[in-house]
Amino acid sequence: MSTQQTVMGNWRQLKGKVKQQWGQLTDDELQQAEGNYDQLVGLIQRKTGQARTQIERTLNDIAEKGDGMLQHAAGAAREYADQAGHALRGASQHVRERAMEGYDSAQEMVRSRPTESVAAAFGTGLLIGLCIGLMFSLGSDR
Repeated sequence: MSTQQTVMGNWRQLKGKVKQQWGQLTDDELQQAEGNYDQLVGLIQRKTGQARTQIERTLNDIAEKGDGMLQHAAGAAREYADQAGHALRGASQHVRERAMEGYDSAQEMVRSRPTESVAAAFGTGLLIGLCIGLMFSLGSDR
């Protein structure tokens, strides 16, 4: 990517650095030059009297540093995302193991006490059915 494209493509990140380098530029002037590399260079030339090549060299340095910072930030974000993904996989594995333990425990209870298990399941189903029936009857009254 050319310097012009880099500077204008990352304008929001680089605008502060440009203003820091050339403090005599106002926010309004920078806003007007936004998106137009030649207009930015011309503005800096008018304000400072610097040669175009010097301004372009400085903009190139600013763009390279800014691009490096963006790449560093992107790398850090990727690293944090990888760490979060790893932690999430570990947590989901733990939940899966606990669910399997609960399932095994429930199976063992049904094997050892089938009558009580059927009665508990029937009672739970009856209770849930009553709750759902009440919700529908209350909802239809409106």
